[in-house]
Amino acid sequence: MAVKKSQKKKIKQKYPVLRIYLRANFNNSIITATDLSGKVLAWSSAGKAGFKGTKKSTPFAAQKASEELLEKIKQDFETNSVHLVIRGAGMGRDSFLRAVQATGLQIESIKDDTGFPFGGVRPKPRRRV
Repeated sequence: MAVKKSQKKKIKQKYPVLRIYLRANFNNSIITATDLSGKVLAWSSAGKAGFKGTKKSTPFAAQKASEELLEKIKQDFETNSVHLVIRGAGMGRDSFLRAVQATGLQIESIKDDTGFPFGGVRPKPRRRV
């Protein structure tokens, strides 16, 4: 006799407030959605959205990746407000913000977490002749 395996039903949880991280490199844009404690719920990137090579670094690719993620967030987690954390100096920063505003989600805060050099590199040693 064959025993049927019952599939576990996925429990839909509601997260009214989420935190969305954008890592905008010069080569790709990676977007991650977490709850307020930091647990990753969903992610997307320009590569996952179907772009390859130099097209991944374009603002259009970042916009499509963010639209893909935001639709999933609205459907699966019933989110209505987000906190945004943006890191990096890539080209997808502005198009990501426009895509979030277009979906109708309420933006609670925007934090720019881009790193910057604060000591510089060690200077070249003086030449001895």
